[in-house]
Amino acid sequence: MIRPEFFIEALREKGIDCFAGVPDSLLKNICAYITDYFDAEHNIIAANEGAAVGLAAGHYLATGQPACVYMQNSGEGNIINPLASLTDQEVYNIPVLLLIGWRGRPGIHDEPQHVKQGKVTTGLLNVMGVNYEVLSKEEDKAAKQIDKAAKALANKEVFALVIEKDTFEEYKLQNVEVNDLTMSREEAIQIVTAALGEKDCIVSTTGMISRELFEYRAAMNQGHERDFLTVGSMGHASQIALGIALAQPDRRVWCFDGDGAAIMHMGSMAIVANKAPKNYVHVVFNNGAHDSVGGQPTVGLKIDLPAVAKAVGYKAIYSVDNKAELESVLAKVNSFVSPTLLEIKVKKGNRKDLGRPTTTPIQNKEALMDFLKK
Repeated sequence: MIRPEFFIEALREKGIDCFAGVPDSLLKNICAYITDYFDAEHNIIAANEGAAVGLAAGHYLATGQPACVYMQNSGEGNIINPLASLTDQEVYNIPVLLLIGWRGRPGIHDEPQHVKQGKVTTGLLNVMGVNYEVLSKEEDKAAKQIDKAAKALANKEVFALVIEKDTFEEYKLQNVEVNDLTMSREEAIQIVTAALGEKDCIVSTTGMISRELFEYRAAMNQGHERDFLTVGSMGHASQIALGIALAQPDRRVWCFDGDGAAIMHMGSMAIVANKAPKNYVHVVFNNGAHDSVGGQPTVGLKIDLPAVAKAVGYKAIYSVDNKAELESVLAKVNSFVSPTLLEIKVKKGNRKDLGRPTTTPIQNKEALMDFLKK
């Protein structure tokens, strides 16, 4: 395996000292190292991967030096537009180094949401005309690949280093941001879910939120038919929930969102507010972290999400940070004026023995659709 220090210093030697992106579990050791050794102007955790490419382009325009954009391969969809219409050699001809975690690589077992993306990861790069190397796990060979990448960047090309599982040695984040909140996300999910009506349904976002919701239902001997577990498509749960809410106005629909997911496509909040469904509750579990991929920070606890919701037109807004306040708000659930935003500030972390859904995405979809017919 490659030492994070070796890899990052090799990039520094090539003039790459600015990073932007969205953290990934396969890159968590590298992302942790970057967080510890680069200041906030040289490591920007972006709203989404496409925005990170924009940041890299701006850095190049200002300095003449390329930047590195890190991401999970699920983020390739978000970078296609800026790669084709901004950095491409036939447009502005701006070099960018892409560092892409290869979830779902064919032949390697992974979660269902990563299977298709794993199959098309390198194909998408080929279609976009982006040259790439699958980074070797041996440092001497990796150094030669970094040399190749540097030559491409000097020629004002975009170049990608694709990262397999277990490429980097373990590195633990030293500068950990700890909030003083007391309620866990899992506890908050249980309290909210227990307040739902019989006809209510939930659309939960990718990562720990869906996993914790699934385990709560199992622990309570309940079925999972009322929940759509959005195991992929980060940032889009609010629009899935909106689609259901508009089609079934007599059923209350809850979106269980995370702060990172809500920020990733924050413009969707404006569409929810504009459509003004009277049966829509948007719950954002805000811990200021990308908890599912290593705990890298978001700006969730540094911004005023309720003020954003108010500005775009949500009809009712609540923000709580403890169990008593949450239970007090939920006691009024039947008088909510929707669309409603409920921000729940929670502490970082999750149970180490937290499982994953045991149903397939298709089984989940079909069970929900049967429930929505009732």
